[in-house]
Amino acid sequence: MNNIENLRELRKSMKKHNIDHYLIPSADAHQSEYVPDYYRGRAYVSGFTGSAGTLLVSENCAKLWADGRYFIQAAKQIEGSGIDLMKIATPGYDTIHEYLKKNVRSGETLGFYGRCYSANDYKTFKKIAEENNFKINMDLDLLEETWSDRPKLPKDNIYILETKYAGKSASEKLKEVRAKMVDKNAESYLITSLDDIAWLFNIRGNDVIYTPVVLSFAIITKDCAKLYIDKDKVSKEIEKSLNNEGITVLDYDMIESDTEKLTGRVLIDPAKVNASLYCRLNKENVVEERNITTDLKAVKNDIELKNFENCQIKDGVAMVKFIKWLKENVGSQKVTEMSATKKLTALRAEGDLAKGDSFATIAAYKDHAAMMHYSATENTDVELKKEGLFLVDSGGQYLDGTTDITRTIVLGKLTEEEKRDFTLVLRSHIDLAKVKFLKGATGANLDAICRLPMWENGLDYKCGTGHGVGFLLSVHEGPQNFSQRLINVPLELNMNLTNEPGIYKEGKHGIRTENMVVVTKFMETDCGTFYQLKTVTYCPIDLDGVDKTMLTSEELAWLNDYHKMVYEKLSPYLDEAEKEFLKHETRTI
Repeated sequence: MNNIENLRELRKSMKKHNIDHYLIPSADAHQSEYVPDYYRGRAYVSGFTGSAGTLLVSENCAKLWADGRYFIQAAKQIEGSGIDLMKIATPGYDTIHEYLKKNVRSGETLGFYGRCYSANDYKTFKKIAEENNFKINMDLDLLEETWSDRPKLPKDNIYILETKYAGKSASEKLKEVRAKMVDKNAESYLITSLDDIAWLFNIRGNDVIYTPVVLSFAIITKDCAKLYIDKDKVSKEIEKSLNNEGITVLDYDMIESDTEKLTGRVLIDPAKVNASLYCRLNKENVVEERNITTDLKAVKNDIELKNFENCQIKDGVAMVKFIKWLKENVGSQKVTEMSATKKLTALRAEGDLAKGDSFATIAAYKDHAAMMHYSATENTDVELKKEGLFLVDSGGQYLDGTTDITRTIVLGKLTEEEKRDFTLVLRSHIDLAKVKFLKGATGANLDAICRLPMWENGLDYKCGTGHGVGFLLSVHEGPQNFSQRLINVPLELNMNLTNEPGIYKEGKHGIRTENMVVVTKFMETDCGTFYQLKTVTYCPIDLDGVDKTMLTSEELAWLNDYHKMVYEKLSPYLDEAEKEFLKHETRTI
């Protein structure tokens, strides 16, 4: 079925259930960014496959909200479907909430599946409904009756992440969480986000592609820790191991009835707890804050950081082998976006402790790279030539960490504009990498430093500059980030983030240079404690794209020092031919 037919079937179901407007978000029952195929209903109905976006279907119109990463992709994928693209954070386009206020009339019904919206979303919708005098029905998952071949929920077994990788046992982490609960005067703590639960209990699974989490809920009290999960995924050995850490394993579907039984002050993260669970709580006893676990896991422990170093070196070796293969074979044999992706995945799989890719590789040639989250398909796959730029954004999952890296690779002669843009991106990247900042600064404070070289040339990019990265978890992890969006999260020692500015020009090219960084101490003075960013990704930046005359002496020194470090870190793991290649790629300029 195509998206036009899927829309038609959804509207039939809406009419049957007296629903005038129906919302389908990207999330699952845990408000995840990446979800099992079972929850990819927005993609099924609309045809838009990006990781973020919301579809609103009414009797006579349909609207798709997507952010700047996906404007080009979304427009292409919904073309001809009758769905209108609503560009998030763009003048002239209503937000979802503004649109609902203007278009859902008194007496009408707004429907959505409560499990797939957060408590915060529900409260906002409820307020608008009260103002406009329309009704809300959040009990119906209309996809259940319109999606005939809907995928099943995953059933793979879970495994334990050993303390030699995680750095702390589950019982140690639970002790830290309970201490924070005491500070907040909370008697119980309901956790629904999958990465938080996986981190807390040191469990990993295969329920979401690329992100090794498992569908689960948790309730923590002073005396017990309950894990709600499909028990078919938990072997007797694993259950015993969890029991030894003070964790009781219960059936996944028991969470709703047990949530209703909670008494006393209950701590929740309203951005993560779904609306269906939220409505089962006694609101007078609810304490709403960001998850305790989110802040704890954002600050990596010493063992995690040591392991991160190991996986970054392995990942860098795979990247060097890939770039060498690419430059030697493009033009002499057929290499496409998709075949290049398969090659990189295979090279990463050779690394010790490898567990697969950390997200779907973005391998985008020339103008395809202008779509920030482009993903090649059989219909769009193109052959690479010995000309232009090839952007590869990829990452790996390892038992000793998660990686995220982007390199824009020069395949042949560049235009003056391509070389200028490549160098502007590099300047932006370097300026953030070498920044020093006072303790208490947030990612928003530093974001402008990164954008300045572009702003001076009338350029910008419609996304954040960087995000946290989990430990064998989600490649996108908060609460810290580099972004113009103001969030009150100071950067702390041992937090990691990505540094990934870019330039994206529709119909021309996309350029991004991305490394991971860790917040470390710089110095203390009478003015306070100062931090810096330590780059921990090791891979050459293509010097063939650099206009040396555009770099300041400080930027040039950073680039040469970085390349010297890359060679020292990676060369011991390469054969002689690979070493020679790396020596050339990291030459002093």
